[in-house]
Amino acid sequence: MKAHEIMIRQVYKVKEYDTVRNFIEKCIEYRISGMPVINDRNEIVAYLSDGDIMRYIGKHDDIVVDSFFQVNVVKGDEDEYEERTRRLLDLNVMAIAKKKVVTVNWEEDVERIATILGKKQIKKVPVERGGVLVGIISRGDVIRHSFKSLL
Repeated sequence: MKAHEIMIRQVYKVKEYDTVRNFIEKCIEYRISGMPVINDRNEIVAYLSDGDIMRYIGKHDDIVVDSFFQVNVVKGDEDEYEERTRRLLDLNVMAIAKKKVVTVNWEEDVERIATILGKKQIKKVPVERGGVLVGIISRGDVIRHSFKSLL
């Protein structure tokens, strides 16, 4: 079985110039925990998840992003949790998204995808074809398609 046979084709995603507010609104609306960040050519440039949000709103050094997406770390003061969450909403998604994205090819075997999801301890993996985002596969997708004929 190949990736394209089990992948979800309707992928929720955000653009590289979107704010975290856009990301969180989509997560809430679609009841998802993460999504790829794409450029205007539908190429995956990063991945943003609820884990990235948790790391930001926990105590940390502050992240400041200028208009050219330059990221600077400023020593955090003892500001309030609510203020950090408010500030997060206006950040560009690229300020906190993971730039090294694990992806699979459209023709990848499901067994290999299961290995990747397990070893990397990730919940979902974007599927690419010709360098472009075409789908996404979750752990649940692999389990459903692997065991449906056995139950």
